[in-house]
Amino acid sequence: MPRFAANLSMLFTEVPFLDRFERAARAGFSSVEVQFPYEAPAATVRERLVANRLQMVLHNLPGGDWAAGDRGIACQPARVEEFRAGVERGIAYATTLGVPQLNCLAGIVPAGVDDATARRTFVENLRYAAPKLQAAGLKLLIEPINNFDVPGFWLNNTPKAISVIDEVGADNLFVQYDIYHAQRYEGELANTLTKYLPQIGHIQIADNPGRNEPGTGEIHFPFLFAHLRRIGYTGWVGAEYKPAGTTEAGLTWLEAARRQLGGLSA
Repeated sequence: MPRFAANLSMLFTEVPFLDRFERAARAGFSSVEVQFPYEAPAATVRERLVANRLQMVLHNLPGGDWAAGDRGIACQPARVEEFRAGVERGIAYATTLGVPQLNCLAGIVPAGVDDATARRTFVENLRYAAPKLQAAGLKLLIEPINNFDVPGFWLNNTPKAISVIDEVGADNLFVQYDIYHAQRYEGELANTLTKYLPQIGHIQIADNPGRNEPGTGEIHFPFLFAHLRRIGYTGWVGAEYKPAGTTEAGLTWLEAARRQLGGLSA
C-alpha cells in the first residue's frame, strides 16, 4: 500500500526550513522528503526529524547552483568532478539522516553539448554513483522532468529513463516517477505505472495545470491511488506540489485518500 510523504521544499514554505518538520508532523505526516537538505548541517536536520518522530524518505544529490538556474549537473561533461564530490556529500547526509534513497537530477544540456555526449556523461556518472550508494545500502533514483517547465532538461520521459537504467545495469537504480511531469509530457499514467512498476522506486504527485494539490486540476487522483494499490505499489508517494492556499487548508485530498484506502498512513 502506498505511503505519503510531505515534500518540505514545496510545502510549509512560509516558515524557515527547519521549522517545516514540526508543521509536517502537526499536519499528520510521519514521513517527509526534501529536495536539498544541505542548507542546514545534517546533524541539525536529524535532530528535527527525531524531535518530531519523522522519517526522511528521500533527498536529492547536490544539483549545482539552483538560484543560478541549475537543475542538476549529471549530464554536463564539464562538471563531472563536481558531481562526484556531490555523491560523497549526498551519501554522508543520507547516512546521518537515515534516508534510504537519493535522487539524481540529470540537468539541462549545456550549449554546445550534443545529445550523445550528454547521455554518455549521465550514464558514466550513474555508473560511478550507483556502486557508491549500494555500498552504503542506498537506492539511486533518476527523475524525468518535462521540457515545458524546464526547457533543455535532458531526461524528459519515462521510456528514456528506463533505457538509461538498462544501459547502466545497476541493481539499485530506479525511476522516480513524478505524476505531474509525466502528465504534462507523456500522459498514459496508469498504463505507464503498471508497465514499469518493478523499475519505479518512488512516486511524486501534483495536479495539472498549476502544479497544485491533488483535486485542483485534471488528474483523477482517487483512481490513481486505487490503481497504485491494485498493482501492488508499496513505496512512498511524495506530495511535491505548490499549495493553492496554505498547506493545511489543501490537505483534504490526503484525508480523502485515507478514507478511500482504509486508514492509509501518511
